[in-house]
Amino acid sequence: MRIGFDVSQTGGGKAGCGMMSYHLIRALAALDRENEYLLYPAFGDLFWERKRGSIKAPAGNNFRLALRFRSFESSRRFWTKPPADFEARLGDPDIVQANNFFCPTGLKKARLVYFLHDIAFLEDPNWSTCENRTGCFRGVYEAALLADMIVANSGFTRGHFLRTFPHYPEARVKVMHLASRFMNAGQGVRPKGLAVPESGEFFLCVGTIEPRKNHLRLFEAYARFCEVSKAAVPLVLAGGRGWLVDDAAEEARRLGIGARLILTGYLEDEALTWLYRNCLAFVYPSLFEGFGLPVVEALSCGAPVVTSTASSLPEVTGGAAMLVDPLDTAELSKALLRLWREPELREDLSERALARASFFSWEKAARVVMDAHREVVRLPKFAGH
Repeated sequence: MRIGFDVSQTGGGKAGCGMMSYHLIRALAALDRENEYLLYPAFGDLFWERKRGSIKAPAGNNFRLALRFRSFESSRRFWTKPPADFEARLGDPDIVQANNFFCPTGLKKARLVYFLHDIAFLEDPNWSTCENRTGCFRGVYEAALLADMIVANSGFTRGHFLRTFPHYPEARVKVMHLASRFMNAGQGVRPKGLAVPESGEFFLCVGTIEPRKNHLRLFEAYARFCEVSKAAVPLVLAGGRGWLVDDAAEEARRLGIGARLILTGYLEDEALTWLYRNCLAFVYPSLFEGFGLPVVEALSCGAPVVTSTASSLPEVTGGAAMLVDPLDTAELSKALLRLWREPELREDLSERALARASFFSWEKAARVVMDAHREVVRLPKFAGH
């Protein structure tokens, strides 16, 4: 088979969609010697990689970059207004796999496999910008009409999609769990230029600062922890600044914890590995996750984890984490106090974390996708049914 594969967000500074695509295509390269993969570095109208050459194909004669554009405008025009020779310019693939919320609409012969990260944008309009919400909704809605198969990142996301679009056949929605890129990583390297405390002397939260990640309630719970414990245990925030960063900074000043917060910005893998392996605990009280990749990364590094009872997180942690109501700051604060006071609890959670993380692997994810590709080419096109 010839498989067209979206790698549009796998360049520098990659986050959720890009991380999934980057590690999945490399796991596929390690397993699949038979099929041909055409990798599309530009895909859809939501994203454009500005650094030329930052997106690379994995090793293997059956993997190559295809379909380059000189500008975002020409790429957007191609994907949103497919020309008459659309599939020919795509390389006449048997399958096209979309990975970044955009759903192509011009496929007549090729089967469309759509990877579904979440539909959080339908839960609360305050969790995303208008542009992001509109673009993501359009992609998922069109996938519900056109995709020949949908691969969801969790059982929770699968169920949420089927409840939202009950016309779509259940048998065409598969589950592919993500995995940690740190399973076999070393100890990492302590971040340079940051006043990060020694091992075990800080709480860690990873992810962009945005409403869905619930940083404002985390700050409130952390302020209460500081007041009760009188301990000098900083809270390290690792990841992109996000679009709530100004509100977060104002809330930190109001609570009097600004001097105790350490914002690292985007980190390379070695520095992030060190933080995961050396934190007192990983704290992730998100309001909604399709999967929750930072949680699995923390588990794979043996970090004691406290996270949310919401959405996919109980499914992902599988009894290996402390779960709290993400709306209850008092409960979250008590969890922080327990983790700080009880080394036996931290040790138990660390052991359970490593055991749970072994359940996930990119090889297992790649095999799910390979099975989905083999199945979808045998099915009739879904569009119009």
